[in-house]
Amino acid sequence: MRHSLVFAVAVAVGIAWLDPRAAAAEEAPNQRERLYELFDQIWDWRLNAFPEFATYVGVPGHDHRWTDLSPRAIAQRQRAERQFLAALEAIEPSALDADARLDHELVRQSLRRRVEGFQFQSELLAINQLGGVQQDVPQLLASMPASSVDGYENMLARLRAVPVLVEQTRALLEQGLSVGITPPQITLREVPQQVRNLITEEAADSPLLQPFSELPDEIPAATRVRLQSEAVRVLTADVYPAYRELLAYLEESYLPGARKSIGQSALPNGREWYSYNARLHTTTDLTPKQIHEIGLAEVERIRGEMEQIIRELGFEGSFADFAEFLRTDPQFYFDTPEALLTAYREICKRADPELVRLFGKLPRLPYGVKPVPSYNEKSTTTAYYEPGSLAAGRPGYFFANTYALATRPSWEMEALSLHEAVPGHHLQIALAQEMEETHDLLKHNFYTAFVEGWGLYAESLGGEMGFYESPYSKFGRLTYEIWRAIRLVVDTGIHALGWSRQQAIDFFKHNAPKAEHDIVVEVDRYIVWPGQALAYKIGELKIQELRRYAARTLGPAFDIRAFHDRLLVRGAMPLDVLERRIHDWVERAEHSD
Repeated sequence: MRHSLVFAVAVAVGIAWLDPRAAAAEEAPNQRERLYELFDQIWDWRLNAFPEFATYVGVPGHDHRWTDLSPRAIAQRQRAERQFLAALEAIEPSALDADARLDHELVRQSLRRRVEGFQFQSELLAINQLGGVQQDVPQLLASMPASSVDGYENMLARLRAVPVLVEQTRALLEQGLSVGITPPQITLREVPQQVRNLITEEAADSPLLQPFSELPDEIPAATRVRLQSEAVRVLTADVYPAYRELLAYLEESYLPGARKSIGQSALPNGREWYSYNARLHTTTDLTPKQIHEIGLAEVERIRGEMEQIIRELGFEGSFADFAEFLRTDPQFYFDTPEALLTAYREICKRADPELVRLFGKLPRLPYGVKPVPSYNEKSTTTAYYEPGSLAAGRPGYFFANTYALATRPSWEMEALSLHEAVPGHHLQIALAQEMEETHDLLKHNFYTAFVEGWGLYAESLGGEMGFYESPYSKFGRLTYEIWRAIRLVVDTGIHALGWSRQQAIDFFKHNAPKAEHDIVVEVDRYIVWPGQALAYKIGELKIQELRRYAARTLGPAFDIRAFHDRLLVRGAMPLDVLERRIHDWVERAEHSD
């Protein structure tokens, strides 16, 4: 099913030549050619090892499989990445041209961080309220190519393989339970219901069969009936029993045995694990304590700007009173999910034509706005972006949460749209995917501080694009900015400084007018995803610093379109590499005619 034997042989053959001693013995090696041959090897290996990734980026031939989560396969993948890193480090960067040297540095840094993280056994945290087989499976099936019989046969193959995937997930959970590596019990409370949402009374209503609800007319009617009937049979005979067993295990064993603590420092080697996560996601060497202090300073600064708007509005009352007004006044809320989605789409339509004033190059890939799927909307954050693929013919999507409409205020919508769609995630990620003469490995490199830092920076561009004309929308942008500053305080507070969950919620509520439901969902996200939330503000602060430096140094010659193009032209990268590139660009521009 997973072609595990074939895969093992392919990996063994594919990486045998990567022994750095053998490479060093080559006579006058062409270092650049070796580098990109190695990149080809890593890319092909990644597609084979992680077939879901291949589906998302639109590379065919892997859409029938899931990643093998067996202990043997995990060990094989870790061994392969160590060998890739050794081979990469055997290539001398000084022998490469500037572009190849940058590519070498980016891939080497990425591999080093991954290899460093193997010691922490993060694979044992296989389920939480934000991901796992109860969410990833329906999400991937809905993203698969669905225009041909072959595409639906691939979906059926993946459906048939779900029981093995679920069993492998359960084995990882059991191992984690035995060594004390689990998510906090409090954050798992919605997971059983997420599983139940897949096991519907009518098979056709299950999110797992959503792609089979309407097959293209190009597929003959008899074939459509066969595919749909087989999907229902596989679901009821094989997939449902697997999920029912998982549900029973979660409720009877895993949740009762999960840890009561919330901080990552409570896990085995937890303090080192969290420090690693902070470095991984921020691409800096900042300590949790340093990040905490940056967060406190940013919260104080942004809070001052928010209070200035309250004064300008002539509102009589405290910050807490104004926050309560924003959370509860009906003028800021929609009556139906459709009205909320329509408003988001209108914001995006307003943003699109403004991009040419800030960017010299725009992506070709379109995007759309969709509601968060109902099976996980209750425990999912306000919105997220799902990348598309030109190769797969799939647009990017900005997913907006329509659950609990009384917690989705209009004053936050402009900032959120600019972050998730354009000029935020869609623009940046689509441009990276469309980079010409760049290896595929670099097009899909992901550095959280860059990607999420860009998303937060994109919110700040709204004023230059004609947004935030209402003081409430302006306050909404600051609410989102202080939200990311609060993350620096709360994330480090929970995982490094011993904060309780309630302490984190109270700090959030005291400094931001977001709805309590959103705050609870956010805090629980930080608890199960340690360090990831640090990337947004750290990345945005660096981008803002680089913009100020370039504008100050170049004066009247500063061109915002050129600056943005320079930031995005090579895709995501660590912040230290980004800083060096911008400084080099400014120095050349300063001394040019």
